[in-house]
Amino acid sequence: MMTTILSPEDWQAIGATLKLSLVTTFFLLLIGIALAWWLSQTRSRLKIFVEAFVALPLILPPTVLGFYLLLAMGPQGPIGKITNALGFSSLAFTFEGLVLASMCYSLPFVVRPLQNAFESIGIRPLEVAATLGAGPWDRFFSLILPMIKQGILTASILGFAHTIGEFGVVLMVGGNIPGVTRVLSIHLYDQVEALEYSKAHWLAGIMIIFSFLILLLLHMINNSHSKNSKKIPSKPYGL
Repeated sequence: MMTTILSPEDWQAIGATLKLSLVTTFFLLLIGIALAWWLSQTRSRLKIFVEAFVALPLILPPTVLGFYLLLAMGPQGPIGKITNALGFSSLAFTFEGLVLASMCYSLPFVVRPLQNAFESIGIRPLEVAATLGAGPWDRFFSLILPMIKQGILTASILGFAHTIGEFGVVLMVGGNIPGVTRVLSIHLYDQVEALEYSKAHWLAGIMIIFSFLILLLLHMINNSHSKNSKKIPSKPYGL
């Protein structure tokens, strides 16, 4: 039934959206874990500036962020100059550029839950592990990461869901290239512009149901963890 309702173009947009969200979430976790750990441990005066910079996409209009990222990826931009020096073409209006833009836009939704999880551990477990002879890397991978698996799961879900809902940044940096940068939110906008409201209803309904299920899952995870431990922050969003 769903196959007959959704056209090949719809499925193509859904596939591009899922691909973008998965790739973006993967790289965000790699960067976010390292950045969140530094923010949770450092006493540097730069911490408040880094935290403010990371949180900037929360209040900055997506089109503003997308506009400056587009300029940065252009031939005269800093990112564009680097890619040209390495023999690559501009990242603007490419899937790779879309991943980079999505990482910038979804960064606070990954870093903040991870930082909260790191800060909830406290210093005591690390001191005990150190007295038992565990080195810094051993403590991080054998003790710390397993202890924040709740935060990693929350950050993954939030990063994935937020990337799926992107519009302004995607439109500015990726454009509307079928099979490459045309994600579900852009495709929905196309259907509305074409006055194809019946198709738009189905696409919008999919995104509404998905958003509800994500929120439900986050609350279930948070409530389940709250019953077993009080060390992880009780806010499901970590923001």
